[in-house]
Amino acid sequence: MAHVISEECIKCAACEAECPVNAISEGDNQYVIDPDTCIDCAACTDVCPVGAISEA
Repeated sequence: MAHVISEECIKCAACEAECPVNAISEGDNQYVIDPDTCIDCAACTDVCPVGAISEA
């Protein structure tokens, strides 16, 4: 199951740099995760300083 980024995202880009498959990109108001690309490794959840990433 892919991960999602909530509205608590502060657009720090820590998650984007950590994603091994480049599933995370900058959206208009927050970063977003492409569910078709996400491999559910959870690397992004460990680096998010505000805990804005969770399983969908």
